[in-house]
Amino acid sequence: MSTTRRGRPTHAEAKKLDRAVREAAVAIFLEFGYAGATMESIAKAAGITKRSLYARYPDKRAVFAEVIPWALSRYEASDSEAVADDEDTETALLRIGHVALKRATDPGNVRLTRIAMSESARFPEFAVTADSMMWSGRQRAVVEVLRRGTAAGEIDVDDIELAAEHFLAMVELVPGRLADFGFHRSEQQEDRHLEHAVRLFLRGARPR
Repeated sequence: MSTTRRGRPTHAEAKKLDRAVREAAVAIFLEFGYAGATMESIAKAAGITKRSLYARYPDKRAVFAEVIPWALSRYEASDSEAVADDEDTETALLRIGHVALKRATDPGNVRLTRIAMSESARFPEFAVTADSMMWSGRQRAVVEVLRRGTAAGEIDVDDIELAAEHFLAMVELVPGRLADFGFHRSEQQEDRHLEHAVRLFLRGARPR
């Protein structure tokens, strides 16, 4: 009788498992906070053994320090929100801004930010990743759009990375701060906020 021996996971399988572990850890931290989370509960949520989890992370602190910046900085647009290569700068910024606004006001992200802030004193490594914790994924997307717009002559921006940061601050800061205190504006109000931010940004970015 022959048996099939499973070898090392493929790169795609390893990547999928890594994401599953991160998603599970985020879910556990959201449900129980840092103090209430355990390596056992994270492993169980990820569908792996504690031994497998410890092979990836030495302790809960290491899990938290890695997955929180990852969760807060990721940028995922649905197919209907993805920026097309042939879109003009204004349309592309509206699409990215829509995703950024949803993330900034999402209750799960708001709670995750609170947890990260409450634990930041015991995680000095967060200072190293401070730039990535807020909007690095969205910022990269905006940078790409601004580079394309500059190359096409639609806009004239000297410091594209700084301009991308300012754009996202215009879009996310006030709605995100309101969400921190449990206040959520209507979809119509948020659309008005976003459209005004894009128009105002482009008014300053277009060639004179």
